[in-house]
Amino acid sequence: MDGSERSELINGEIYMMAPPMREHQKILTEIFGQLWTFLKDKPCQIYPAPFGVKLQKEEDTVLQPDISVICDLSKLNDKGCVGAPNLIVEILSPSTARYDKFTKFHEYRRAGVLEYWIVAPDEKIMTAYRLVDGEYHAEVYSNTNVAPVQVLPGCEIDLSFVFRE
Repeated sequence: MDGSERSELINGEIYMMAPPMREHQKILTEIFGQLWTFLKDKPCQIYPAPFGVKLQKEEDTVLQPDISVICDLSKLNDKGCVGAPNLIVEILSPSTARYDKFTKFHEYRRAGVLEYWIVAPDEKIMTAYRLVDGEYHAEVYSNTNVAPVQVLPGCEIDLSFVFRE
């Protein structure tokens, strides 16, 4: 491996990940920047990929979400996060779209991730899945919307900056 390879572990099975494209990184940087600015003087912490998230202590599943926000700092250790982050953001790419929409979606829901955002660069939309009684409820935002982060009261992400040309 030359350092450009990334992988995730789900139920003991390794999934290789291609390096992200420039557009993916641009979107990640903008969302991360807006979240980081909001969180700067608050107790929650934010981490971009690569950052290991082991959803359940006893399981052999370690994911690398594009962005993770953790407000229970006892979940953090030197290797990453053990337990469900409060917010996870995944940015779709052609090679990961199905994986992010199905496999990770179910893993995050099962682990109790309170808010899971899937960002679709090609469609210029973001779908926020919010956990209610163990099920995700979706709300879709376009490139002209400001999306509230429900797990971070008062935080909003301006999608016009996220999807600007």
